Parts: sequence; structure tokens; C-alpha cells
Amino acid sequence: MDEKVKRVSVEDFKNIIGILTPSMDDYLYIYDLRRDYYCISPSAMERFRMPSIEFNRVPETMATFTYAEDVAILHEDLRQILNKEKDSRNIQYRWIGRDGEPVWINARGNVLYDENGEAEFVAGCINEIGRKQKADNVSGLLGESSLQLELKMRGLGSRLEGFVLRLGIDNFKEINENKGMEYGDMILRKTAECIGSVIHSDEKLYRIVADEFAVVDFSGRSAEEAHEIYNEIRRRIDVFIEENCYEVFFTISAGVLEFGGVKNQTYYNLMKLSEFALNEAKNNGRNKHYIYDSRDYLAFLHKRELLHIIRHSVNEDFKGFETYYQPIVDIRENRLYSAETLLRFQSDSMGRVSPVEFIPILEDSGLIIPVGKWVLHQAMRACAKIQKEIPGFKMSVNLSYVQVLKSNVLSEILAGVEKYGLAPESIIVELTESGFFEANANFNNFCEGLKANGIPLALDDFGTGYSNFHYLYNLSPSTIKIDRSFTLKALNNDYEYNLLQHMADMTHSIDTKFCIEGIETEDELNRICNMGPDYIQGFYFAQPCPLDKFLETMHGFV
Repeated sequence: MDEKVKRVSVEDFKNIIGILTPSMDDYLYIYDLRRDYYCISPSAMERFRMPSIEFNRVPETMATFTYAEDVAILHEDLRQILNKEKDSRNIQYRWIGRDGEPVWINARGNVLYDENGEAEFVAGCINEIGRKQKADNVSGLLGESSLQLELKMRGLGSRLEGFVLRLGIDNFKEINENKGMEYGDMILRKTAECIGSVIHSDEKLYRIVADEFAVVDFSGRSAEEAHEIYNEIRRRIDVFIEENCYEVFFTISAGVLEFGGVKNQTYYNLMKLSEFALNEAKNNGRNKHYIYDSRDYLAFLHKRELLHIIRHSVNEDFKGFETYYQPIVDIRENRLYSAETLLRFQSDSMGRVSPVEFIPILEDSGLIIPVGKWVLHQAMRACAKIQKEIPGFKMSVNLSYVQVLKSNVLSEILAGVEKYGLAPESIIVELTESGFFEANANFNNFCEGLKANGIPLALDDFGTGYSNFHYLYNLSPSTIKIDRSFTLKALNNDYEYNLLQHMADMTHSIDTKFCIEGIETEDELNRICNMGPDYIQGFYFAQPCPLDKFLETMHGFV
């Protein structure tokens, strides 16, 4: 071995690492086998969850930032080196990134021996196998890793001013599926050209992932100016679509993030917030822009945390969920007719959560299916208990369209009716009118199944658009329910009152029952009763309450 190499000290290696690190993307390292000491490029600390760029107890320390499933690979590699079974290394395994996610790396190096042939050092290089390309050959633009480097260099010693305009082609997947990948690549190039032709000379354009681009401004321009750029981009894309004879039609959405409104200006935080902004634009209907607002982001984090809590509750035997019951009175016979089952939720950390907040989360996540099944059984069990004192009592249960379209809820209802010894007409299924727009064959089969098995159907929030009366004929519901917002309009406006009266008359003409919700005072009750409803529901009789309280007071509702 070369005598000069033998005399190189660990300090010499450290100096070399310090000199070369700023000019390379990979991470140089030196492992002193005798001192059990390890040193790596300072930039590795920014990327991985290592305690320091220098440490001892190398195998144990490296295990703390190595992906758990790959620790055995690391230890076997080091064992072979220490036992002189190999004089070089070239292994692939995973370290843990600063964001907590595993990162594939390739660890290469050579064993350096002293004059006595004893292994003294391992020197080499770590590189990320999955590192994003610095440039994109399809669009001809620099890639995300180049943007990362640019933001890092710009942010050294000063705060960034300007904005990130993150753009995404709407439904780009459909273009690839319908026209092919080659055509999709052409759309990406043309979109890049449209964007590049609009931005200022001191702004930079990157293709960051798939169909997404980022315009970055470091000159201090505002979000409003980013909005103007976005509008011009949309106009030029429209021109391209027209010149292309409308062979394909697509739109583009944008999220705007001003640097000045962000305290933590690390690359990962800026990308995370710009991605949120773009997603908000798409969630708001696409072909739109959205300017980042920290209040919206906090609401998003709150929703995500609530989803986590709810998922945990479902897995803990529905801890925190509770069913409440509100009476529905047969106003003509002056008796308790039924009750509506209402879902409530509370947690130790968030307290009581409004159904307006947690029900959409249940539906979006699909958790409405197990929770809805639980509610259904709670309602049927309660109905059987109440029927021991009030024969013929009925229980209404609200079903989500997610349950109807994505689960076999009819079978669950029929099994529950048999399990609790109920007559099928004891359970009234409530569906909201707003969900009919998503109706398909499964929905129609479900409604036919209800009818065939004698299970009543009630249409909740009926008529809010004044346009869906044909559902009365198509579905033949046993009851339609008018919610409080409609009721209030009728109580405060003669035209609305007359309209509601006509709705009641028409409902009765096809032998369907009419239920008015939201009655809170005696004056409201008296005026509404003049139009001849069959059932009344509202705070005037009782607020929703747990089953034990409902059982205590159910004989005194009228």
C-alpha cells in the first residue's frame, strides 16, 4: 500500500470531507475502526435523523437512525468488515429522514489498512438511491432537487421574500389514459412553455413532480402578482387548446405561498405548505387558484387530528360515540310516534365535537360504514326496549349514502330486525335528499329492497331546492321531512308558508306522511299545525337526549 496513504490521519480525512462537502450532493464519511469513531459530511445532519456528524459506538448509534427492518443488514456489513471477511462495502439499505420517512441509500467504501496489514479505516461515500433528478428531460426544466438546492442557498443568512406558485394540471391522469403517455408528455412540454412564456425574467420555473410545476419568485413580489401570472397562464393554455383543435381539453389549478407569511422557511415546510395550497385549489373545484392562509392550514391539521382520534375511537369499541334520541310526535293522535337516532361524539382532548364537523370526516374516510353499523344496532336495541312499554313505537335511523353505495347495509338491517325481534316496519330509514345526485344501481336496489321487506323510507331535508318532487313518485317514501331552515322561512314569509302548504297537500294526495322538524315554541306549533302535518319534531317537545333520559320522560312528551 502507498506509504502516503498509510500516514493519513482521521483529522486529515475530516478536513477533506469539510473541503469537498459544499461541492457535492453525496455524503462522504470516515469510520475509524480502532477508535470506534464515525464522521460524515455536515449536510447529512440536515437530511437524516442522526444525533451528530461525529459519534462513537458506531454500530449502536447508526442503528438509531437506520430503518428498523434494515438494522440487521447494517450490522452484518460491519461484522464482515471487522472480521476481515471483505475489504470493501457496497450495500443498499434505509436510513430515517428528518421527516420520519425511510430513505434508501447506497453505502460504498474501501477498507484502509496500516503498515501491519490491520484494518484501520473505512472511507467512502453515501448517496441516496431514490434522489430526485436535478432536471426533467420531458419538460426541459430543472427538477425538485434543484429547487431544493436553490431554496437552501437563497435562505442562507436571510429570510426569503417573494412567493412559490405551485401549479398542477387537473385530471392529467385521464389524458395519459385516453391519449397515451407520449401525448401526455407533449401536454407537459406545452404547459411548461405556456408557464415559461408568462413569468418574469428573474423568476424560475421547475417541474417538481408528475404534472406539477413551481414558479419561484425571490424578488419580493406579492401573492396578488402571482394570481395575475396564474390568470395569464390559464389564458395561454386556452389558446393552445384552441390551436390544437380541442383534441384534448384540460385546466390548471394553482396554490400560492408567500414566503413572508411563513416562519419556518425550510425546504420541506415550504413544499408541504405549497402542496396544501394547491390541494385547496383543486378541492375548491379546480381551474382555480388559492392563496395560502395559515388559518385554513390549522383547520386542516385540526381535521386530520380529529380523524386520527375518531379512528382510534372506532378501534377502541367506539369509545366516545353515543346515540341520542329525539321524539317525533303524531300531532293528529297526540301521542309519541317514534324517535330519531342522532349520533354524538366527544374525546378527552377535543371535548364534544359537533356532528356538522365529524360526520363529513366519517364519510370522507369511509369510517361511516363501521360507525353507521354500530349506530344501527344501538337504535334497534333501543327500539326493542321502548316497545316493551309503547307497543308499535318506531325508530328512525339516518343512513349515509356512503353506507348505501359501499356496504351491504340492507342485509345488516334485516339481520338486526331478526336479532332484536322487531317487525320490519319498526325501523324507519332516513335518507337526505341531497344524496340522490350520486344515486346509482346499488342505491336503487337498496330502495327496492327496503320496499320489498316492508321497511319504511323517510326523505329528510326534503324540498330544499323546490325541484325534486319526482322522488316522491320514484321512491314512494312513507314520510317526507322538512327541516328547520325551510320551516323558519315558512313561519316568516307568506309565500314560503303557502308553498309549504301546497307541498303538504300534494304529499297527502299520494298517501305519504308529512313531518315538520324544528318546532321550538307554542306559537310555531300552532301556526304549522294549521297546514295539517302528520308528525312534529323539535325542541318544543324535547331536545335529543341519551336513552336513559329518553326512557324517563317519553310518556310526558304530549
